[in-house]
Amino acid sequence: MRSLFRPAPRPGAGSHSRVLITLAKCVPFAIALLVVVIEVTPAHFLYTGPLLTATPALAAVTMGPKGTIAAASFAFAISAFTATYNQAWGTQQVYTNFLALFLVSAASITSSSAVHTHRQSELKQIRRVAAAAQRVLLRPVSERLGPVRAASIYVAAETGAQIGGDLYEAVQTRYGVRMIVGDVRGKGLPAVRSAAAVLGAFRESVHYEVDLVEVLNHCAAALRRESAMPRGIDEDDDVDSAESFVTALVAQVSDGPVVELVNRGHLPPLVLSEGRIQALMPTTPLPPLGLEDFVTGPAAKAESYPFAPGDRLLLYTDGVTEARNGENTFFALPEAMEALRDRTPREFLDELHQGLIRHTQGRLADDVAMVLVDRLDEEAGE
Repeated sequence: MRSLFRPAPRPGAGSHSRVLITLAKCVPFAIALLVVVIEVTPAHFLYTGPLLTATPALAAVTMGPKGTIAAASFAFAISAFTATYNQAWGTQQVYTNFLALFLVSAASITSSSAVHTHRQSELKQIRRVAAAAQRVLLRPVSERLGPVRAASIYVAAETGAQIGGDLYEAVQTRYGVRMIVGDVRGKGLPAVRSAAAVLGAFRESVHYEVDLVEVLNHCAAALRRESAMPRGIDEDDDVDSAESFVTALVAQVSDGPVVELVNRGHLPPLVLSEGRIQALMPTTPLPPLGLEDFVTGPAAKAESYPFAPGDRLLLYTDGVTEARNGENTFFALPEAMEALRDRTPREFLDELHQGLIRHTQGRLADDVAMVLVDRLDEEAGE
């Protein structure tokens, strides 16, 4: 159920960076092995002491204290082997090499430990800031909102990150409970800025706009203003701000046994009713926010679908449905929703999250945002 407006994944700079880092970590050990090759071949007349001495220093640049200790230990082992192989024990050169290697190793391990401690401190501070930003931008929805019981979850795919390009919100208004879920094209700070613009417009307009279409029009206008703003010098996202767009879905649950939807290029929500899962497909596909030039045909309008007491509605982003395992198999969301039908909204999302982690072996390729609501039976006093 991939959105037609969602661009195909492109290989990013992150994978190339990881490859380069891995290669850099191999360099100290490769140098030590080169020393062995030199010493056991006719090229042993070459002086290899400086090569081994440089090994722990190079390791300290790309690896932490443990990696530096491992590289230093490997260098000492190679030095002892070459001294034995060449029957050089007792010579001044061997002990000079060992002393130089010891001094460089001690300095490298000390320096690496200090840098590692400093980086860990900075990372903790960044995570505290990210957690505070998440509480403002992507706050958890209330457990009870008018005629529904609700829960939400957000999982950023990027390691160490807590906010990204997916968005959600659920607000109780005089028109009923209004919800939004969306996915920003791109990643990084530009995506967060776009998500913040859309969410800000949604949170304001839902309280005074009667029509859900107008709510999304306000969100689209906010996105255009945000895209027109000059970008900071530290924003190196590969998506031009003028080409950014957001797939979005808004839903409204009021007193009647229906849910009203306006879908702007987003994945259709799933509803569990009387034991059956159904995708609420729009009858008239609409383009995402930011691509209004592609709108053709009649004016957009909200569409109604049955949503009776006891029914369950799931709004989600494609980080769920496009999660793959090692065999390149997509995560089966409808089956998971069926299997967890007896869970509370909070339990459902927690267990679904764990299922995603198991399915992908902890390697989510995209951010995940979900909002789950259960329609309550007001007459039964639920």
